[in-house]
Amino acid sequence: MSIHVGGFEPLTTIDYPDHLSCVVFAQGCPWRCRYCYNHELIPANKKTDFSWDKIMQFIRSRQGLLDAVVFSGGEPCLQSGLFEAMSEVKSLGFKIGLHTGGAYPHQFEQCLSLVDWVGFDIKHLPLHYELVTQTPKSAEKAWQSLQILLDSKVEFQLRITKHPDLISDQQLAQLKSLISQKYHQELTVQECNTRQCLDEELRIV
Repeated sequence: MSIHVGGFEPLTTIDYPDHLSCVVFAQGCPWRCRYCYNHELIPANKKTDFSWDKIMQFIRSRQGLLDAVVFSGGEPCLQSGLFEAMSEVKSLGFKIGLHTGGAYPHQFEQCLSLVDWVGFDIKHLPLHYELVTQTPKSAEKAWQSLQILLDSKVEFQLRITKHPDLISDQQLAQLKSLISQKYHQELTVQECNTRQCLDEELRIV
């Protein structure tokens, strides 16, 4: 089984901290985050020019040159073949990175046994998740996945993309406090690419 690939980055130093890696962008996401700038990756059935078999050929050719392969998206855990794809890469000696918003707790938990590092995207305070994702029950799934991650031994980074129209400085401070007090973790704030937001009303040139 292969995964549906929507994009590929052959070399990056920023998607897995302190590691040279390549990034596989999985096609498809169940959420419609209003600030999303990779919205061409949202449709799950969109045809693309990327082949998992060809990407695996590239990955094999980079043994000893790259440290890790990162699965990003879209939402990688949407892919039923993600565990198998990760296993295939892991068998070649690469570390596995995963970028996720936690939309699929069960699949996420399954894959964690293969993952070495997670970039976990938090969208907002639990009560305001749907303001960002436009998807019912997204907060419930995300925070369930966060607890699964915290209960694991996997290294991770918690991060949030801040758009000024979606989360205020006060709300961000509340979220940081929640993460710190309840989970004893830090929250990294990422710049928002406001030029290409899915919601055109949020675009700032």
